[in-house]
Amino acid sequence: MLERRKFIIGAGAALLAPASPALADIGESRSIALDNLHTGEKLLVEYWQQGQYVPQALALVNHVLRDFRSGDVHAIDPRLLDLLALLRHGLETTAPFSVISGYRSPATNALLRGEHEHSGVAAKSLHMQGMAVDIRVAGRSLGALHNTAMALRGGGVGYYPVSDFVHVDVGRVRRW
Repeated sequence: MLERRKFIIGAGAALLAPASPALADIGESRSIALDNLHTGEKLLVEYWQQGQYVPQALALVNHVLRDFRSGDVHAIDPRLLDLLALLRHGLETTAPFSVISGYRSPATNALLRGEHEHSGVAAKSLHMQGMAVDIRVAGRSLGALHNTAMALRGGGVGYYPVSDFVHVDVGRVRRW
C-alpha cells in the first residue's frame, strides 16, 4: 500500500511540474547562435533542417567551438546543440551564447588542471569529447541560465557565478 501511495504522489507531482520544452516545440528547423569570446568569431547557423543535421553547419560549429589555445578542432556532439537550442527557447532569447570554453584538447585540459588544481577541471572532462560548453547569455542573468538548464535535465549543469558562466553538458544528469 505504501508503494502505491508513493507512486500516486510522484505521478501527481509530475503533473504539477512545469514541462520542459521539447525539440518539437522549437520548430522544424533548429539554429544556434555563438559568440566565441576568445577568438571573436560569431556564428548564427541553422544546424537542423528537414529532419536531419546539416553537415556543413556542424563543421562551422566545430570550428567556432574549437580549442582556442591549440587550434584543435573536434566534432561537437549534436545533442549539445539540441540542448543549447532548448536553452535558448527556454530563456526566450535570440541572443547568442557567449562561449567561454567549448572543445578542449587533452593537452589543454591537463594544462588547466595543472594551473587550477582546485578549480573543478575534471581529468576526464566532457569538453574533451565535444559534449560540454561553458556559456553565458547577454540580457539573461546567470541564475536564469542556470535554472533553465537545470529544468531541462539534459545533462550536467555547473554554476560558476564568480567566473560568470554556466557549464552544460550532455553527460549524465548531475549538478554542482
